[in-house]
Amino acid sequence: MIQVEHLTRRYGDFTAVNDVSFTINRGEVVGLLGHNGAGKTTIMKMLTGFLEPTAGNIRINNLQVGPDTAAIQGQIGYLPENCPVWPEMTVIDYLDYQAALHGVPGARRGRAIAQAIRRTALNDKATAPIQTLSRGYRQRVGVAQALLHDPDIIILDEPTNGLDPTQISHMRELIHELSSHATLIISTHILQEVQAVCERVLILRAGELVVDARLEELQQTKGLLVSVQGDARQALDGLEGVESVTEYGGHDGLHQYRLAAEQSAAPKVASAIAEAGLALYSLQPECRDLETLFAEVNGEVAHA
Repeated sequence: MIQVEHLTRRYGDFTAVNDVSFTINRGEVVGLLGHNGAGKTTIMKMLTGFLEPTAGNIRINNLQVGPDTAAIQGQIGYLPENCPVWPEMTVIDYLDYQAALHGVPGARRGRAIAQAIRRTALNDKATAPIQTLSRGYRQRVGVAQALLHDPDIIILDEPTNGLDPTQISHMRELIHELSSHATLIISTHILQEVQAVCERVLILRAGELVVDARLEELQQTKGLLVSVQGDARQALDGLEGVESVTEYGGHDGLHQYRLAAEQSAAPKVASAIAEAGLALYSLQPECRDLETLFAEVNGEVAHA
């Protein structure tokens, strides 16, 4: 559905996006992650045709950004990070205006607006001027305008920005609902949101794509974490089933090790420590969550 090949965007001597390639299939929910300045918003603007690539190609549903940009934009719903709204308009008037811009026929416009208001829980604010709304409600108005024309692809830049916990929960439910019939790309700084709603993650660093993987693959156990009172390296080095031993912390005589080993090696590890006359404080599988992975690829690894 979405094919990105060798995408590059430069601003003078500064390269914001450097030779990025990926494919997103129909119905996937993909999280786009990276620090500020990593290139997330630049990629989203190029996908939606608001920004021209310096090099590379973007194809969406067999159409190419550039010659077919207008047709592609008709298939995309887009929530920018700072969604432009007209504060003097009421919610329903703003959505009617946006529906007209999206080319929703007049006969279908009322139904489309009502459905977008229902999906984003804006019923109580439909006739309120946008300038009277909180930041969270304005964000929901931005999401509503992205849904009006029932797009095949929905791109959301920081969709939970400004939302309270209840609104965040509702947004998660909405994303799950939308994923049943649309492809979603979601950019956010909140890693827990990606884990809650996405099935795949793309991580950018300094404009380059450094991770493209499904969350279930990333979160598989990668080794064993061991805490021992005393130096256990001699007991653990060369142990059957243990490929390597790395000490990553400790205090007051407590040593902490990461073992490159399968979980099945845990009994042998415990026995080796006991035979060495050392006290075993903990032995557990190492599970890499998204936060750990994000820290690793950005050189911020810290083990607890």
